[in-house]
Amino acid sequence: MDGTGRLFHRQVPLLARRYRTATYTLRDDAASMDVLVDDLAAVIRTVGTGPAVVIGESFGGTVALSFALAHPDLVRGLVVLNSFSRFLPQVNLRIAIGALQVMPWATMSLVRRLTAFRLHSRYTHRTEIRRFLELTRQTRRAGYIARLRILRRYDVRERLRALRVPTLFLASEFDHLIPSVREGRYMAERVAGATLRILTGHGHICLIAPNLDLEQLLREWRPDL
Repeated sequence: MDGTGRLFHRQVPLLARRYRTATYTLRDDAASMDVLVDDLAAVIRTVGTGPAVVIGESFGGTVALSFALAHPDLVRGLVVLNSFSRFLPQVNLRIAIGALQVMPWATMSLVRRLTAFRLHSRYTHRTEIRRFLELTRQTRRAGYIARLRILRRYDVRERLRALRVPTLFLASEFDHLIPSVREGRYMAERVAGATLRILTGHGHICLIAPNLDLEQLLREWRPDL
């Protein structure tokens, strides 16, 4: 949801052992998922010479899923981490949008600090959590609200069976933000040939944990990618 790609920082050097890796910033004024899908297509066409392994976490997972459905020719492999095909209950989105519109934005840093114990993996060092707080402090209210509004219209449940790219669903065992394991199972059962892997002991924000290596997970899943 921060939309910056900065929280991928620990995985970039690990993936660079085998891949040319790119992160990018989601635009804060995107009014629809189609805009974000077009932006991702532009990134892949700019930095690569062919289909990419697309990795999306949480809200990024919804972008990745939507992208793979729209541009299967640009996807060599799809990895969706702690995400969903439809956000439920929708009332939570309406509450979140309303709260973000009226609350002083400076209090978001305090909210993240107070909820860190429920969001992060138990393995994550305090130094990494401090860095997380510093990086997310740079996010903007407009971007959060725009992405929450996009989620109100996002629903790919009936389209999952149309996915025809190699797909890996990763779900954290102790995700207290969304029911990642349940959502991962739901999606994996509907995507032909998909693999579901549960990340034992991890929370929703797990990419900065010291014992999570996406390159290793990709190698164990599909060494040919």
